[in-house]
Amino acid sequence: MAKKLPKDFIFGGATAAYQAEGAIQADGKGAVAWDQYLKDNYWYTAEPASDFYNKYPVDLKLAEEYGINGIRISIAWSRIFPNGFGDVNPKGVEFYHNLFTECHKRNVEPFVTLHHFDTPLALHSNGDFLNRKNIDYFVDYASFCFEEFLEVNYWTTFNEIGPIGDGQYLVGKFPPGIHNDLAKVFQSHHNMMISHARAIKLYKDKGYKGEIGIVHALPTKYPVNPDKPGDVRAAELEDIIHNKFILDATYLGHYSEKTLAGVSHILENNGGELEFYEEDFIALEAAKDLNDFLGINYYMSDWMTEFDGETEINHNGTGIKGGAKYQIKGVGRREYDVDVPRTDWDWMIYPQGLYDQIMRVKKDYPNYKKIYVTENGLGYKDEFVDNTVYDDARIDYVKKHLEVLSDAILDGATIKGYFLWSLMDVFSWSNGYEKRYGLFYVDFENQKRYPKKSAYWYKRLSETQIVE
Repeated sequence: MAKKLPKDFIFGGATAAYQAEGAIQADGKGAVAWDQYLKDNYWYTAEPASDFYNKYPVDLKLAEEYGINGIRISIAWSRIFPNGFGDVNPKGVEFYHNLFTECHKRNVEPFVTLHHFDTPLALHSNGDFLNRKNIDYFVDYASFCFEEFLEVNYWTTFNEIGPIGDGQYLVGKFPPGIHNDLAKVFQSHHNMMISHARAIKLYKDKGYKGEIGIVHALPTKYPVNPDKPGDVRAAELEDIIHNKFILDATYLGHYSEKTLAGVSHILENNGGELEFYEEDFIALEAAKDLNDFLGINYYMSDWMTEFDGETEINHNGTGIKGGAKYQIKGVGRREYDVDVPRTDWDWMIYPQGLYDQIMRVKKDYPNYKKIYVTENGLGYKDEFVDNTVYDDARIDYVKKHLEVLSDAILDGATIKGYFLWSLMDVFSWSNGYEKRYGLFYVDFENQKRYPKKSAYWYKRLSETQIVE
């Protein structure tokens, strides 16, 4: 029996400034760390990406034509403040006003993120969010945007605090490319959560009319053998690193005893210390009930076994299945050879993990208010045939995740929308242009757009709210 979604549901598409806009030096935009890091470490750059800087009217027209009534957009901080603070770049401000006007003209509600992996270089190079001064700069930037872009109804402070710390300081696939420093991971998480808390409090204190929340990537963690205490413990510790630490900060206003005990165990095995200040917890406590929504980005789950050897992580950025390796001393090891399908990039496809994560939030953090699934989708080596892509695997992936959303709603979770990653094909941070996610195929040579089979399917879905 086909499952239904609510009448007022947002059927959205997601983008991010650096992955879509291109124009990385145009009209006064300041540099970000990625500009040079991609040149030094990868075989591609973010220029011109999907040329959204110039093509946004085309993409928003397509969105309207295909029933997409919401879009995730991020503001490039360095388009507004080229150095992260100081002088404002008027051309950057004008661009985003024009973009939001076009969204509303096309009846596509913009959900606007302030930070999506792209701290301005001037701030990134002095420690990014490990430098507490940059908390102040972020809050000042947020304050400017709230006051300037009054046409925005939905704000997100950060996209994926977890993967930022993970990418920058654990896996080392994001600039500055530091490996296996768990203390920096947690400190980055913590300082970014302080930044979020202060920004959201400011927004509410000023009485702006819109809604504001945060987007967390929440990959669900399971023990390979639920009857084996070591595997259960490995899943719990891995969950603290990627999920529970930031969820506690968001909704408890502090870290639970169990969370702190897990963090202590991880740092005892891997070294390093954290700096927490009394004022931090005053800020977290003041913000814990102010989140109007939680955005959940969900692509995969992980299966963990007990592991006490040396830390070794290998990121699969090539799309050759079997290239990933992940094991952390005193935490656990991810097992990929389990009875679950996985992508060519070793991402485990498990829709039930989205349901389980949502129900965990509902149970453990009952002050969550409402949820949007702000990213979900299938990275795929699309074959362009007959001016389209017959992406049945993507349709099947999305369909199964929407079915569990329908189940979660029936089981009492408040879920108000779904944003497929991505609206059109964009560049992927550590995978380049071969890994495509879009509803619309982008020919990166001439920037033409072509609807994929999934775009037609998504259009029917938005018209009927029936998942079939």
